[in-house]
Amino acid sequence: MIDWDKVIELREEIGEEDFAEVVDLFLEEVDEAMTQLRAGLPQEKWECCLHFLKGSALNLGFEAFSTLCASGEVAAASGDHDEIDLAEVITTYDQSKATFLADLKDRLAA
Repeated sequence: MIDWDKVIELREEIGEEDFAEVVDLFLEEVDEAMTQLRAGLPQEKWECCLHFLKGSALNLGFEAFSTLCASGEVAAASGDHDEIDLAEVITTYDQSKATFLADLKDRLAA
């Protein structure tokens, strides 16, 4: 679900203090986009939203979530909105976020 090697690599590249800021910013921006999806974002905006979420997720190692967003982005670009399971996207984000926050401290200490 989480690519911890990517997370650790990012923290090493930018430093501990900047990493904390990146995590906070990521969660804030992604939570905002997820709120829009939960509230019924119009289908014509799904492609852009899923593209943003995919890129954000890749940067912070949310591997399963990023993969779902990438698939959804492609489907939205093709007009195949029925192929996108937004409930799965939302659930996967919620699970990924919970796992990330629960395990972050231990993973970075290792």
